[in-house]
Amino acid sequence: MLRKRTKRSEIEADEILIDSENLPDFDRDRFEGRIEQPLRLRSFAAAGIFLAVIFAAYLVRAGDLQIIKGALYAKQAQENKLEEQTIIAERGAISDRTGRSLVWSERPVVQAGANENDFARRVYAPYRGIAHALGYAKPPARDSAGFYYRDTYLGVDGAERAFDSALGGVNGRVLTEYDARGEIVSQARRQEPRAGEKVVLSLDAEVTQVLYDAIAARTQESRFVGGAGVIMDVHTGELLAMTSYPEYSPAALTEGDSEKISVYNSDSRRPFLNRATDGLYAPGSIVKPIIAAAALEEGVIDEYKQILSTGSISIPNPYNPETPSVFRDWRAHGYVDMRHAIAVSSDVYFYEVGGGYGAQKGVGIANIDKYLQMFGFGMDAGLEGFSQAQGNIPTPQWKAKTFPDDPVWRIGNTYHTAIGQYGMQITPLQAARAAAALASGKLVVPTLLASRNANIIGAVASTTGESTPLPLSGHSLEVAREGMRMSVREGIATAVNFADLHVAAKTGTAQVGSSNQYMNSWMIGFWPFEYPRFAYAVVLERAPAGTLVGASAAMSGFFNWLRQNKPEYLN
Repeated sequence: MLRKRTKRSEIEADEILIDSENLPDFDRDRFEGRIEQPLRLRSFAAAGIFLAVIFAAYLVRAGDLQIIKGALYAKQAQENKLEEQTIIAERGAISDRTGRSLVWSERPVVQAGANENDFARRVYAPYRGIAHALGYAKPPARDSAGFYYRDTYLGVDGAERAFDSALGGVNGRVLTEYDARGEIVSQARRQEPRAGEKVVLSLDAEVTQVLYDAIAARTQESRFVGGAGVIMDVHTGELLAMTSYPEYSPAALTEGDSEKISVYNSDSRRPFLNRATDGLYAPGSIVKPIIAAAALEEGVIDEYKQILSTGSISIPNPYNPETPSVFRDWRAHGYVDMRHAIAVSSDVYFYEVGGGYGAQKGVGIANIDKYLQMFGFGMDAGLEGFSQAQGNIPTPQWKAKTFPDDPVWRIGNTYHTAIGQYGMQITPLQAARAAAALASGKLVVPTLLASRNANIIGAVASTTGESTPLPLSGHSLEVAREGMRMSVREGIATAVNFADLHVAAKTGTAQVGSSNQYMNSWMIGFWPFEYPRFAYAVVLERAPAGTLVGASAAMSGFFNWLRQNKPEYLN
């Protein structure tokens, strides 16, 4: 019969009978022989109270997080963010052929709050005359929220534009975690930026500066508006100097200096115009050596035949027989052969061999056009990455299109084209290229890259070093060159006659303006005469008609400096 136990220590007889027989062998470690007692109620109560306290603490904390501070923590959670940022690659440096630094990157001094994403500033060396060759680059830019909408420098003009892909480098990436206060918590998954390539230009900055100063001085003293100069290796096309006056500050444009930019924009001399590549000018008499070579090639005259210049020739006027058309020389030269005609720049001689006169046959406008193109006129000069004007060679087709009210091509148009006037326009770079072709017999593609840029030439300048042999006899070119050398020794280019430096030259004066009230002054040539290495072209733009001192004086000063300071370029 079951009954309820009345005391916790009460033991029934059957609970001890079996164990009593085993009393000597109790295993105390296994709790044998011990009396089992049930758990007390207050133990359960204590455990329940303990669990209730813990649960209550969790409820209070959860309420604090979700209800009391929930909005605050939600905002902080949203503001703690991961952001992939760009590390702007350092743009490559630019140096001249001698190793002088022309452009480089300079990181700002780190301030409080600054970080590695601040990009390096572009710095331009203060050499005069190299602005148009170097150009400038727009820096990276952020929007109002601080995000880059342009995450690299962008080359806009000059070498900065021409070699932008090599200079630019490759940006890096970094994943950054920020807390609610904008402080960096962590950074991860970093990709290192790769700096841009260093570009070595073919220019000599010092030579360019001196050429620029010579042009600037003569421009100011003789009241020209501007000028430009180019010096080119006749074999490789490398530009030793290329300058345009006046110029601008690349730093001002890169930094967005609005005050200076406003001054440039209001300057009537147009300092942003690269006159060397984009300036268009009537060439005047500098084309005469080419017309001479064309006349020999076409067999219309030999180099020994003399033509009489009395100061002009006259052509009957079919519309008014009483008033013949008169084409004047700049002076009466008497009898001149081809070399002397180049040396003294006889207009009458080239009227006759260009367009024909009496019994003297002329080359004709079609052949004049052909040979001028052969020497690179009327087309892009091929300078990689630079804006370049093509210019113009007057032809009957051009006249009919340009002057529909007077479309007929006349002999006088041929005469004027043969002496570099009428509608003919060229750039100084084209003129230097033509002078190099006269010197070497090859039409070479100009380049601003020094030849030791082997790692980037193929990528940015596919035509560097290319040249095309002229389909002319060596004799025709030799006569033209000898006429240019004679011009220096005894003609109208004696300003560049030196005992220790044998220069070949051809001057040119082109009348411009609606009433021929202005003039451009040219000089082209090459040196040394015996083994040509460099060709040059200089133009001074738009002085009052009759100005006597121009490009010859500028080149005289330049060559004097070169002889004293740069013997490595003399031979």
